[in-house]
Amino acid sequence: MPKQKNFLQSPFGSALLGGVVVAVLGIVAIATGVINVERKVTTVSTPASIAPVVSSSSEESTNVVNQIYKADGDGVAFIESQLEPTQAESINPFGEPESSGGGVATGSGFVIDGEGHVLTNNHVIEGASKISVKLGASDTEYTAEVVGADPASDLALLKVEAPAKELHPLRLGNSDTAEVGDPVVAIGNPFGLDRTVTSGIVSALQRQIQAPNGFSIDNVIQTDAAINPGNSGGPLINSSGEVIGINSQIETGGSGSEGNVGIGFAIPINTAKEEIKSLETKGEVEHAWLGIEGGSITPALAKALNLPVEDGVIVQSVQKGGPADKAGLEGSQTTATIEGQQVGLGGDIITEINGEKVTSMEDVIEFVNKAKPGETTELTILRDGKTKKLSLTLGKRPASVEEASQGG
Repeated sequence: MPKQKNFLQSPFGSALLGGVVVAVLGIVAIATGVINVERKVTTVSTPASIAPVVSSSSEESTNVVNQIYKADGDGVAFIESQLEPTQAESINPFGEPESSGGGVATGSGFVIDGEGHVLTNNHVIEGASKISVKLGASDTEYTAEVVGADPASDLALLKVEAPAKELHPLRLGNSDTAEVGDPVVAIGNPFGLDRTVTSGIVSALQRQIQAPNGFSIDNVIQTDAAINPGNSGGPLINSSGEVIGINSQIETGGSGSEGNVGIGFAIPINTAKEEIKSLETKGEVEHAWLGIEGGSITPALAKALNLPVEDGVIVQSVQKGGPADKAGLEGSQTTATIEGQQVGLGGDIITEINGEKVTSMEDVIEFVNKAKPGETTELTILRDGKTKKLSLTLGKRPASVEEASQGG
C-alpha cells in the first residue's frame, strides 16, 4: 500500500467518501502471498445451535481456548484459490505480450449455515479460476461456488455441496457488544498451517481500514491475537464461542516483514450480517457514494488555518461527476504547508448531515456507509463564512477508488 505523504495521511484523518481512502500505513490484507504471481495479495444467516463454551462451574475445564477450538474448529474452512496466468501490457523481444505465472492463494473461512455457505474475505478468492475448500480437519476437498462478493467490504460468500454431517456452522455474535479487553480466539490457516488457533484480546474498537479496492471499512475490531498471512477470512471468536469478526488485515509496522506484530484487524460480523442476504440473492452489495476527499477539523487545525469552527470536515477535493459535485460542493482552491504536509484551503466545511452535527470525517464515513444509493441527503456547510444548505442524492459507489477518480 503506497505511503502518501500529505495532509490526508495526518492524524486529521482522510476519506474519499463512498470510495473512502483511509490513511493507514503498513496495513496489509492477510491472504497468504500468492505463489509465483506478480499480483501478490498482501493487502491479511441461520445461526447454528452450538451451546456456549464457557462453563459456569469452577470444577469443569477453564481452558476456554481449548473449548472454543473443540466447539468451533470443525466449522473453519481452509480455502485455496487457483489463479490463472495474466498477460501484461509490455511486449517481450519476440513480439508477444509478457505473462505472469498463475499460482495458489490460500486463506480461511467459516461455515455459517447448514446449506454449505462459507464466509470469507473477497481478497482470498478474487480473480480465482477455481476455489477449493476443506472443512475442519477433513482432507475432503470441495469445489466452491462464489455466491456473491463485495470488494468494498472485502467479503465473499461461497457455497460448497458438502454432506450435512460435514457442515458445522458457527454462531454469529453481536460485534456491537464487544468491549476493549474482551478475550478472543482466532482460528485459521496461517502460512497454510491449517486449523491453527491463537488467542488474545480486543485491543481497540471503531478502527477504520482500507479495503483492497481503496474504500474504507469502519467499526473494525483491533486485536492482538496472532493472525498472519493465511488467516484472512477466518473467524475472530469471543469467549462465548460466537464469531464477532472476520480476520482481514494486519499492521506490519513498516519493517518490510509481513508477519504479525500484535496488531490485527477484523471486519465486524454485524457488517457481514447486513450483507449476507444481498450477497446470496443479488451476488453483490450496493453501497452509497458521496464522492469527496476531506479531513477532520480539530482545534489545532482550526487555529493553524484560522477556520471559523473547531470541528467538522473540511473538503479537500470533489470527485468530478459524483453526487457531491452535482450538488455544488466545492473542494480546496489552494494549499498551505503545515508541519511539512500539504493542506487544501478554501474548501467547503461540512458541519451537519440531515440536521445531525458532524464533528469528524468518521461521522461522515459512518453516515455514507449506512446509507443507500438514491437517498436524498441535506448537507449544512460553511462557505466563505456563511452557512449554506445543499441537497444531494447519494450515488452508487464505483467498483474502485481508481474508477471513482476517473469519474466512473
